[in-house]
Amino acid sequence: MLDPKLLDDLAARLNTLLAATPAKDFEKNTRALVSGFLARLDVVTREEFDVQAQVLARTREKLKELEARVEALERQRTGS
Repeated sequence: MLDPKLLDDLAARLNTLLAATPAKDFEKNTRALVSGFLARLDVVTREEFDVQAQVLARTREKLKELEARVEALERQRTGS
């Protein structure tokens, strides 16, 4: 079986080697290009989406409660 330390050392050496090649620049430039493209699309992060989903869920719940109260008040008013 291969020694995990040997694999970690090999991975570290490969990362060091790649950092000095155009491949690292290509990755950095690609990330910048994609980030710029997404910024122009006006998309939100997953965290922002999750927060808004929670707000919507609470709003829907409150709306259900208010609808039930209105219905009860209407029944009370009509004497039913």
